[in-house]
Amino acid sequence: MTQPERCQAGRRTACTGFAALALVAGLIWRLAPLHLPFFWYKWGGSFLWAVMVYWITAALLPRLSPWKIALWAGVAATGIECIRLFHTPGLDAFRYKLAGKLLLGRVFSGWDIAVYWVGILLAALADRWDVR
Repeated sequence: MTQPERCQAGRRTACTGFAALALVAGLIWRLAPLHLPFFWYKWGGSFLWAVMVYWITAALLPRLSPWKIALWAGVAATGIECIRLFHTPGLDAFRYKLAGKLLLGRVFSGWDIAVYWVGILLAALADRWDVR
């Protein structure tokens, strides 16, 4: 394995670890009885979901700069949010299950998109500062 390949493998591992941490934090945030005020419960969960999307994207595209990763992750998160505008019986049935609620959500919100972009940009800053 060459040096660049080792760097990419190490970066993939680190990014996967950060994605897993964001996933666990998000699940605790949304599912544990933390008794958070609605503002923190709602937007904190969305923020952590977006951070997870950033790190998954970074693991999949380890050669890209954090800003390009942020762009791809932001487009993906925005696209997933826009899927909430489409309704079919099967999709709606999935949305009412826990996995569907956590992955896709049920109701479209432009505010969610704004929170996603903030989370993704902060993750990109952390990536630029720490991981590289």
